[in-house]
Amino acid sequence: MTNPPVILTRDLTKSYGAATAVRALNLSVQKNRITAFLGQNGAGKSTTIKMLLGMVRPTCGDADVLGKRISNAKENCELRRRVAHVAENEPLYSYMTVEQTIAFASSFYPDWQPDHAGKLLSQYRLLPRQKVKTLSKGMRTKLALLLAFARRPDLLILDEPSEGLDPVGIEDLLQTLVAKAADGASIFFSSHQIAEVERIADQVCILHHGCLLMNASLDQLRQSYRRINLSFASAPAQQDLRITGVEKIRTEGRRISIFASQNADAVIARARDLNAVSVDVAPVALREIFLETVREN
Repeated sequence: MTNPPVILTRDLTKSYGAATAVRALNLSVQKNRITAFLGQNGAGKSTTIKMLLGMVRPTCGDADVLGKRISNAKENCELRRRVAHVAENEPLYSYMTVEQTIAFASSFYPDWQPDHAGKLLSQYRLLPRQKVKTLSKGMRTKLALLLAFARRPDLLILDEPSEGLDPVGIEDLLQTLVAKAADGASIFFSSHQIAEVERIADQVCILHHGCLLMNASLDQLRQSYRRINLSFASAPAQQDLRITGVEKIRTEGRRISIFASQNADAVIARARDLNAVSVDVAPVALREIFLETVREN
């Protein structure tokens, strides 16, 4: 029996007047995976996350998080006990010190891990008696991450968690996310840093203008997508190469470049039938898949 999704949305929609931030979103996020939530600025990622956490009320539609309905006030409260959330510019009490902030947060969670908190305090080089208001943006991010990681949440929802971190901080974050997933936590995070996503994600979701364009495993994307570069003595019409799986064709003189989401072998066979002089096939990185997908739409 398969595990139910940790996040399941049903036509989830949020409008602000005439503008629709999230449009009829049907998203499924599986348990025990690191799922990346990608999109350009204004794509609707943060709005989606806020709806999932009960911070913003949907215009219509609904969702389940850890099997709890976000539209039900009691169930929404229950799910937030089991979810750790970190957002860009996470609000913290600026008048508190680091150690006061940790003591305050830990009092709310019976699953708090003081040993783990102490380890992260040292790893992140946070000074216990330093006031939060004097912390740099990156150090504030580290404190917010500590507050999330020192619990045993079933689900981590992170909105641009690497924002403000230096390369060492980003490396520490990625290693912690992988370790949390190995311990059984499910992770759902938005990011603009596609190179980071490609290193750790199991699943990739792409949101564009509030609509879900893609929800696929990273392994599936790596196996399916190809860049096929062809040379001809006389280039055929693009229409002759448009078969299932061909997403985009660019022609420059006698050279044709094809971006394909599947059926690379069939595309190559068609090219040879059209007397291609040379055929070069290369795998496609996630960055290129993302750029081609959002530009196409």
